[in-house]
Amino acid sequence: MKKESVAGLTVFVITSMILMSGCQSVPGGSETTWGESFMGLQPGLGTLPLLGRGVTRSISAENPTGEKGKGGMAVPDPSNQAAGARAADDLGQGWKVRPFIRINAGQSAVLMDVKGPGIIQHMWLVENIQAEKMERGMVIRMYWDDEETPSVECPALEFFAVGHGRIGPVNSLAVTVNPRNALSCFWPMPFRKRARITLTNEGAADNVLVAYQITYVETKVPKSAGSFHAQYRQAKTADQNPYVILDGVKGQGRYVGTFLAWTQMEKGWFGEGEVKFYMDGDGKFPTICGTGTEDYFLASFGFPQLYSTAYSGSVLPANDNADPPQRWSVYRWHIQDPVNFEKDLKVTIQALGWAPKYRKLSKDVISSVAYWYQAEPHAMFPKLPALADRLRN
Repeated sequence: MKKESVAGLTVFVITSMILMSGCQSVPGGSETTWGESFMGLQPGLGTLPLLGRGVTRSISAENPTGEKGKGGMAVPDPSNQAAGARAADDLGQGWKVRPFIRINAGQSAVLMDVKGPGIIQHMWLVENIQAEKMERGMVIRMYWDDEETPSVECPALEFFAVGHGRIGPVNSLAVTVNPRNALSCFWPMPFRKRARITLTNEGAADNVLVAYQITYVETKVPKSAGSFHAQYRQAKTADQNPYVILDGVKGQGRYVGTFLAWTQMEKGWFGEGEVKFYMDGDGKFPTICGTGTEDYFLASFGFPQLYSTAYSGSVLPANDNADPPQRWSVYRWHIQDPVNFEKDLKVTIQALGWAPKYRKLSKDVISSVAYWYQAEPHAMFPKLPALADRLRN
């Protein structure tokens, strides 16, 4: 056997022993194997052979509760006014009778409400036949373990890295946006007692087609697992510079992602600003300080072309030297490099341009979504801006 083969086999055997051998003590749980205790929190392809004790369930309009043996039970109902609701009238039960729901203006729909423990692994959403028409009018909220205020509160498009109401392809590990307007996220979302997800139509028009599927695993959740959070913010740089991506977070956690929808209102390069992380009692100066906007989004010398990778991307056509407004949608996932904090966290970005030297930008408009995990309880979120303000932004 070749020497390299022996080395590879050794690594495989050691890894397998770590993952599969013996019983380990899991905080908050009984003696169990690693494969069982981390069912649903596993890193992906390499652990697919591990047969834990988790049970997969999936919620959709065809199985609103996710219960075993309850999918596709709807019967044709003349009162169902969702798009395509009458298409199966001649076929009957079991033949795509209720694939969509309708959310009228001013109404909310409960997409998920289940008891724990468990971990959401994937969420797929088509929020409208033409998502751009809804812009920031559809709001997604997520509540864990009977909390009264949401851990996730965002315009639905922004949550899935779609800025300015304009669909751009996203091909990343955490989020994908596929033609024509299929939105998916793969952030693992643990819950212990209950998971509740709502979608609210704050727009003036009825939304006649909402399609969704939320897949989760019923499994024990390790005591050390934090809860998933996502928060939307927006501001004009005339009012706020540096722009605050996140603030007021208290407790232990890890920051895992940033999405920015940036409206550039002046010609010339806008991305000299530094991203800064103030953590665990930092005062005037941060612990982590980047070197420029495109640097933080893992690019260099501007955003000269579109790109969408596992961990970062710039996904809308724009040109910093073209006539304004220019609209940018950029994302950065800290999957391999989460920012850990013990007590508190604040994240900011400077609106700083160039030509012929650094200059503060006072006409741009920024909106953002921050993604992080933390131990509950979480601090109250700032009030979500009214739809009229979100649309003006």
